[in-house]
Amino acid sequence: MTVDPCWLGTQRLPEVTIHASGALAQTIRAELRQTRRIRNDVEVALCTLGRVRETPLWQEVEATLHDEGLGAEGFVVARRGNNLVVAAEAGRGLLYGYFYVLRYFEWMTSEFVVVERPAIAIRMLDHWDNLVPHPRMGAVERGYSGGSIFFRDGRVVADLTRVRGYARLLASIGINAVAINNVNVHAAETRLITDHLPDVSRLAAVFREYGIAVYLSVNFAAPMELSDLDTADPLDPRVIRWWSAAVSRVYDAVPDLGGFVVKADSENRPGPHVYERTHADGANLLAQALAPYGGTVFWRCFVYDSHQDWRDRSTDRARAAYDHFIPLDGRFQDNVVLQVKHGPLDFQAREPVSPLLGELQATRFALELQVTQEYTGQQKDLCYLGPWWREILQFDTTGAGGATVADRTKAIVAVSNVGDDANWTGHKLAQSNLYAYGRLAWDPSADPVSLLHEWVAATFAMDDRTRSELVSIMADSWPTYERYTAPLGVGFMVSPGSHYGPSVNGYEYSAWGTYHFADRNGVGVDRTVATGSGFTGQYPEPLAGRYESVYTCPDELLLFFHHVPYDHVLQNGRTVLQQIYDTHFQGYDEVETMLTRWKAIADRFEPVTRENISARLEGQLANAREWRDQVNTYFFRLSGIPDSEGRTIYR
Repeated sequence: MTVDPCWLGTQRLPEVTIHASGALAQTIRAELRQTRRIRNDVEVALCTLGRVRETPLWQEVEATLHDEGLGAEGFVVARRGNNLVVAAEAGRGLLYGYFYVLRYFEWMTSEFVVVERPAIAIRMLDHWDNLVPHPRMGAVERGYSGGSIFFRDGRVVADLTRVRGYARLLASIGINAVAINNVNVHAAETRLITDHLPDVSRLAAVFREYGIAVYLSVNFAAPMELSDLDTADPLDPRVIRWWSAAVSRVYDAVPDLGGFVVKADSENRPGPHVYERTHADGANLLAQALAPYGGTVFWRCFVYDSHQDWRDRSTDRARAAYDHFIPLDGRFQDNVVLQVKHGPLDFQAREPVSPLLGELQATRFALELQVTQEYTGQQKDLCYLGPWWREILQFDTTGAGGATVADRTKAIVAVSNVGDDANWTGHKLAQSNLYAYGRLAWDPSADPVSLLHEWVAATFAMDDRTRSELVSIMADSWPTYERYTAPLGVGFMVSPGSHYGPSVNGYEYSAWGTYHFADRNGVGVDRTVATGSGFTGQYPEPLAGRYESVYTCPDELLLFFHHVPYDHVLQNGRTVLQQIYDTHFQGYDEVETMLTRWKAIADRFEPVTRENISARLEGQLANAREWRDQVNTYFFRLSGIPDSEGRTIYR
């Protein structure tokens, strides 16, 4: 099978001289051997700062350093005349500098000096890969791109060529950490910290070549499943000793393991609550075991009642993460990072930014995103998520000109969208989401449309007009997807289980706490302090007041925070019901236009790419039609209010 090179398939460089030593310098040399050459008079040199005086631009480089230095991952690129120099303090920075030049070289036509440092220290991808395929979720939970690139037949794959190709892709966009297995750690995966350690070591060795640390998701109940202990109580001395010994064995095999990822007391996973202990007790148990080796615990805050009685209107899933973790703020060890989903529910196409991201004051935390398109089209529907992620990263957590999410987060984590399909992501265009995630993790202020231009230019060898047209087709695909799916922030009108396609009432009487409460008079969830669940009170002022009032709440989040009548007038002047009708018709029309525009340029792409994208867009049009007709019909039947434009709604 020919594997797609993604965005590393078109770039070219002239000859490059390397003034550096070490493992990552060897990686760069190996990279250069497979990089296509371009005839050019520019002399390119890559060097560590200790050897920068061997290059002609050492003065320009040294002038940029001042007192702060570059750190382990920063680099300087300078050009004057026909000389171009990349300099870094350490091998990882030099590797990132190499990929920077590879990305931009053909545009580096003038003299310049640029300094690059990552804004966020840990930039991770979590894989929800299963060592043994789950009977319902398969080899990759919420994976839409084939099987796992790490595991097959109950063990790590023998041939790591594909893994090395993946490590190259991740390093090229600045990713420096990867968790290789599912956060839902089943029986087989529990043994990754015992029986499978030699194979984990093989994987880590490949990622190490590209400056990427490997993390393992671990089972909180491992002491009971892997030994004769009858408890996993985090305060039990026997459990403490067990984890200490287990971690020692793990680091003997993988000395630079990044640490552990943990999902506990969530969706039926074991955790400290069984023993009437707190999440701080559980996380600190593992943190204490990891601390001597420099390891970190990423403890997920996705904790809520997944056995909720739909009759109970007092319980609100959106409140759960804040209610669990704010009382524990400051009680976690320094090597614990709380992993917080970007919204209070579950990776919806639109929901408010989680209040935890602004209100945690004494505990390190990571922003968690989802590159895999669980609720955003599953890599069947085109949905470029870069604009949504940048909106989250730049969200003002105070509502009054204060720190943004990007300012406050110490790490950023996302669920990967990669599988063993030939093009890695199922939908060829979904590669753009992986690219944009890495680039935004490095620079949260980057413009998502500019990143899309970068990705298209690096991925497709064709004329600029065709590339620009493809960017135009893709750039607004997220708001298009939002328009033809769940309206005004209400979320979860998806088919239960699969989470793909419309099922307006699919979760309305479920135990998962995902309700829209539509009736003949109105729709939405009352989360106000005055009359509802009080969720709005978890935000600071003035955000709390903005969300509390039906008149100042942003239209796109109105039904997340309020239950309103269908004739309530939005800030845009339309009624709620008319907005639902209009956006669903508009979303379908936009997909139809996307398909038409794609067909006009499709013949300019290679057959495999053309067929893949064409089939996905055709399927997306059919999906958008079902969303439009089912949602509009549902609300028409419920309310009896016709569309003011007289368009077809099925009765």
